[in-house]
Amino acid sequence: MLERKDYKAMDRLLPSYYFALSCYAHREVFNSKEAVWNGLKNLKSYFSMLSLGNIEVDIPAGVTVEDPHLISIGKGTTIEPGAYIKGPCVLGPACVVRHGAYIRGYLLAGERCVIGHDTEVKHSIFLNGVHAAHFNYVGDSILGNEVNLGAGTKCANLKLDQKPIFVSFLSQKIETGMKKLGAIMGDFCQIGCNVVMNPGTCLGKEVECYPCVNISGFFPSGVSIKGEVQVYHGG
Repeated sequence: MLERKDYKAMDRLLPSYYFALSCYAHREVFNSKEAVWNGLKNLKSYFSMLSLGNIEVDIPAGVTVEDPHLISIGKGTTIEPGAYIKGPCVLGPACVVRHGAYIRGYLLAGERCVIGHDTEVKHSIFLNGVHAAHFNYVGDSILGNEVNLGAGTKCANLKLDQKPIFVSFLSQKIETGMKKLGAIMGDFCQIGCNVVMNPGTCLGKEVECYPCVNISGFFPSGVSIKGEVQVYHGG
């Protein structure tokens, strides 16, 4: 836990630091007074309150849809042959799920999202305009508005020792109470190709991450990440 003197710093772990939620249809999955990763803790209970099974597009031959009664897909969304979608899952309007995409369940996606070839997604939250278009793994993660993942970016969600995950935050270790937690990326983050995000990585808004970087911990809004940065300890 953060000490009392760090109460202002703690604001940088709240959803409002990472996302503009006013235009997101599923903003109620977040609690404005709780750490941002609690949105993932709330995901299953949120799904249980939704009325699912509303698929508003034609599903072409060659698409595998498992548990369609637990899947909703908005108007204007394109599903290409060869995609695999497992419920429960919500895809908003005007999304694209490309050939070879693998959605493993508990994906809550807003509008205009792209899940591309050889991209695997499970138990994650996408806000609007997220692009995970090429060879990505996104597990137990939250991607903000207009986040773009370069080809080969991986959001690792499980430690090698399988111990509970903490977030390295301003030289402290913040317990999450989660055994699986990938990355939190704020609005307009741009991630280069072949980036590895270790469990519990948190990026504020408009973070730019250069290719082939291996990162952990908390990075504040607006920074550029270059080279082999492991953990950010700045203010």
